[in-house]
Amino acid sequence: MNVFDRLISTSLPLVPKPIVRRIASSYIAGETLDDLITAVRELNGEGFMVATSILGEFVRQREESEQAVRDYQEVLAAIDRNGLDSNIHIKLTHFGLKLDKDFSRDNVRALLETASGYPNFVRIDMEDASCTTDTLDVYYQVREEFENVGVVIQARLHRSLDDVRALAKVRANVRLCKGIYIEPHDIACTDAEEIRSNYTKLLEELLGAGCYVGIATHDERLVRGAFQIIDRLGLEPSAYEFQMLHGVLPELRRVILNEGHRVRVGVPFGPSWYAYSVRRLRKNPMIARYVMKAMLSGS
Repeated sequence: MNVFDRLISTSLPLVPKPIVRRIASSYIAGETLDDLITAVRELNGEGFMVATSILGEFVRQREESEQAVRDYQEVLAAIDRNGLDSNIHIKLTHFGLKLDKDFSRDNVRALLETASGYPNFVRIDMEDASCTTDTLDVYYQVREEFENVGVVIQARLHRSLDDVRALAKVRANVRLCKGIYIEPHDIACTDAEEIRSNYTKLLEELLGAGCYVGIATHDERLVRGAFQIIDRLGLEPSAYEFQMLHGVLPELRRVILNEGHRVRVGVPFGPSWYAYSVRRLRKNPMIARYVMKAMLSGS
């Protein structure tokens, strides 16, 4: 991040909430469960599957994590009640990972039990590198009891090839992404081409091992590369899916869908939209610049 981007990033908390809300509205369904249902129904009507999450992470009190479980259980009930095509994904720090790993695992277990009754699927998101080992530990533990659970691997981390080979042995359901967290050079790739190369290698490992993969990227080069791997392996569309974020490159996701591939759109919601948006804008200088431009132009 250059000096200008760093200046923008540190200034974001000063940006008026209405401007941040306007930018965030493209990426977030809204604050309420009704907002989520409306967004999911619209995307389903366009032919897209959905993965939804409640905004929240790094809780400080056990009660917050226990409430998160109840909130997600309500989401699962609403998805079933409304006949929507959506699974859910969760952050373990929202479920208390930094308070107590066993506590977070038990919270995940409770949610998986609810999800299996509908039935529905739960993806455990990957967070910054301080969470990677614990997240995988929790995943492997709950997977011993539940099949309706998946995990995420970030291509920028040097360790990811070893992690993928271990996951391939158990035919894990894996979402593969580049990773947005800025990590130290000794544990992560920082060059864009290196990250792309690693992503492709990991994708080949997973698909070649028969894992179901959520191919999560907005990089058109990686999308085209994924098409080639899928064709070479002779995979049916039911063996994988592409995943993109709500509001990001909707034209590309339509192209992917029109070429016969399944696409799942990630749609977060919840009252914590402002804190989430500021964190995400800080990690994405391009969007941050857009926010600052909107503020300075008086719009």
